[in-house]
Parts: sequence; C-alpha cells; structure tokens
Amino acid sequence: MHPIAQKAPLADPFFSGFTEQYFDGPDGAVFYRTGGEGPPLLLLHGYPQTSAMWHAVVPELAKSYQVICPDLRGYGRSLKPKTDADHTPYSKRAMGADMLALMDHLGHQRFLIGAHDRGGRVAHRLAADHPARVIALSVLDIAPTREMYREADSSFAHTYWHWYWLTLPHPFPERLIGADPDYYLLTKVGAGAAGLAPFAQQALDEYLTCFNAAEAIHGACEDYRAAASIDIAHDDADPSKLQMPLLALWGRDGAIEAHFDCLALWRERADDVQGWALPGGHYVAEQHPDKVLEAWLPFFAEAMKTV
Repeated sequence: MHPIAQKAPLADPFFSGFTEQYFDGPDGAVFYRTGGEGPPLLLLHGYPQTSAMWHAVVPELAKSYQVICPDLRGYGRSLKPKTDADHTPYSKRAMGADMLALMDHLGHQRFLIGAHDRGGRVAHRLAADHPARVIALSVLDIAPTREMYREADSSFAHTYWHWYWLTLPHPFPERLIGADPDYYLLTKVGAGAAGLAPFAQQALDEYLTCFNAAEAIHGACEDYRAAASIDIAHDDADPSKLQMPLLALWGRDGAIEAHFDCLALWRERADDVQGWALPGGHYVAEQHPDKVLEAWLPFFAEAMKTV
C-alpha cells in the first residue's frame, strides 16, 4: 500500500464479488473488472484515474446490471501503445475501439454507458461511431470536447491548466510530472474544495501506483494531445448528432458549472439530452455516489424499456 494512500479512509466493500481480468484486444491487453448480472453497463473512468473510481457505485449497480469497468488505454493496467505524430493511437476513436472489442468479447451487442471525464469523451466518440451499439449514455462532469475548447476563456484555462499544459510536445510535461508523480497527482485530484476527502484508500493507492509508471504519464499526455487535435478533426468530420438518450451530470462546485452551459453544449451534439448539477466537485462518483445512483438508476431503467 502506498504510504500516502494509507491515510485515506478504507472503502468497504471494494469491488466485492467482482473479478479482475485481461482481454487481449486488437492493439494490446485491456484490464477490466466485472461483476453483477443483467443488461451490460460499461463504466469508463477519467484522468488521472483507473477503473477503481467506480468502487462506490458498483455495489448497487451490480444488483441490476452486469457492470464492466475497464482501464482505458494509456491508463492503469491497460495497454500503453507507442504514439505517432498525429496522436492516432490515443484518439478517442482508438480508445473507443478497445471498448467495443471488449464488449464484443463479452458477447454484448448493445449496452449502456456511464462515463466520467476522459471516459465520457471516449464514450461520446464510441456512440457517434457506433450508434446502434449504445442504448443510452450518461456523462459525468464534462461537456463535449470541441465545444469546450471553443467556449473556453482565460478563467477556464487557469482552472483547467492541464488541458493546455499536457498537450505541449513530448517530453516536456512528461519530464516534469515524472520528477514527482505523487505530488503531481495529489495536487491535481486534490485541487477542488473537497481536497482529497472523496478518495478511498484502495482507489488512491491504485491511482498513485499506476501513475508512477513513465508509460502511464506519457499515455495520459497523449490522451490530451489527441483531444486538442485529432479528436476535434474527427468531430468536425462528423456533423451528425447522437440519437440515443444522453444524461449529463456535473458537480455544482466544479469548472463545468462555473464556465459552461453544459446542457446547451451537449444539445449541439445530441438530440435527446437531459441533465442537472449534483452536489460536489469534479470527482462526483466518489464524493457523492448516492446522488449519481439516484440519477443513473431510473435513467438506465427507462432506457432499457426501449430495448
């Protein structure tokens, strides 16, 4: 156990009844946790985290769904491929292809998605590229990438400085983060009003341990470089709007609430949008899992009536 993580509260349960496995994907191994029975529900994590971020919501979700929680490429225990000049291996299209291959492997033709932060961007591209596969989608504390860059001002850039700093050419951000990954990660995730209070010992240990790997630091930077370049190109080339139900939730104390009209931006990208602010900040699934579940359970149940 990482010594810093030992100071955090212990989560009990922590993925009780879930298995940990690897899937040999088209480009490399994808780590995932799975548990529960019922319709498939894919949960995609954010930065700089892993699938461990879902520990507080999965006990309830697993009562009604088969819950699948993978680590995205570049993160956690999943593949961290070499990149190219266009950052193609870390495009949300490539990340989404990993997830689609995993769901194919598990035998799920159609599925629900719940996604936070970077995972929400992967989910958006996956749903746009493969609309027949996604029954419904809920995103936590994001607005669409292209529209956020378009609407961003200096106050947002000051708050979300990493959106710009991580896109600087390799190896500048990697070298600086790599000099003290623990300090960087703890400062980043603890920057909100809640500090480090939302994070359980086991999850924080996993975040710190995984992020200490140089290839994980690089993979995360590549994720952001792709978001500012090839991902926007993919959005520009695809003017169609999502047709499946989309539920957008965000933290009342976070940057989305302060700087954007979240629902208006999502309605530029999807036709069936609902949503509202929840108590807390960016890491809402860990800070207020009960509020996420209050929104998700009826939303996903209603979506399944159409299947």
